[in-house]
Amino acid sequence: MSLVDTHGRIATDLRVSLTDRCNLRCVYCMPAEGLPWLASARLLTDDEVVRLVGIAVRLLGVTEVRLTGGEPTLRPGLAALVARLATLRPRPELSLTTNGLSLVRLAEPLRAAGLDRVNVSLDTLDPTRFARITRRDRHGDVLAGLRAAAAAGLAPVKVNSVLVRGVNDDEAARLLRWSLAGGYELRFIEQMPLDAQHGWQRSTMVTAAEILAALRAEFTLRPLPGRGSAPAELFEVDGGPGRVGVIGSVSAPFCAACDRVRLTADGQVRNCLFAREESDLRAALRAGADDERLAALWRAAVRGKKTGHGIGEHGFRQPDRPMSAIGG
Repeated sequence: MSLVDTHGRIATDLRVSLTDRCNLRCVYCMPAEGLPWLASARLLTDDEVVRLVGIAVRLLGVTEVRLTGGEPTLRPGLAALVARLATLRPRPELSLTTNGLSLVRLAEPLRAAGLDRVNVSLDTLDPTRFARITRRDRHGDVLAGLRAAAAAGLAPVKVNSVLVRGVNDDEAARLLRWSLAGGYELRFIEQMPLDAQHGWQRSTMVTAAEILAALRAEFTLRPLPGRGSAPAELFEVDGGPGRVGVIGSVSAPFCAACDRVRLTADGQVRNCLFAREESDLRAALRAGADDERLAALWRAAVRGKKTGHGIGEHGFRQPDRPMSAIGG
């Protein structure tokens, strides 16, 4: 029995946060001093992650598993965990969202373990801007990590970029030109109200329409059909084969076709990125619940998913947990 909500949407894409910790301090995500991290005893163990993901793919119809954070490469023994997930049957597609800082060291071991592909966050091609955005001087490490991921065969290597007005909003075309030259697939993502400071303002968000206008000033974009439940609207660039995606999470939400569900690093099911309620699988798991009971709890958590995220509607409140603690 699948993970279906009362609006008929079926969740087949599971995002699993492995840690809330991160080694960057992006200004639109968390304060310079960081955040209080989850205590290790609250985090799911490797055995618990494998068991819950196994239930998802075997009993609940999940076909894609993305490992997230925080920064998932900070999870000790990540390659060994990926290897265990790759043995699950039916075998899910395994991907990783990362800031790229550790890929020079980990790309080959992760590929050998069974990881299929990666998404790497990079908002600017300017090292000075990168340091201003992330509060860390690690721009060269991200570029090296991208090259390592491509060399390891973690294809397609996707690049996630968030444009912020007055910070890097002049880089849309430059980022695309660079991505095409490097063989990467670029995804622009609208800045969302998921910062720990709760300081998000719509006025600083560069909209999907603005991004597309900036790109069309220098490239010919042809919309690609068959989007389905994918968050990105895809475009062929200058006749192909290069492509670019734009994710209008705020201005053009794709909630009606959403097929995602999230499992936090401390074992809570979130049926929406912007949900204010969570369902605790960890407590039931540690109390001895069997697989069927855990599957039933998971189904109940997804069943109550709301129609949409509600950004812009009267009474909207962003989640108490920031993106770093939810998982992307």
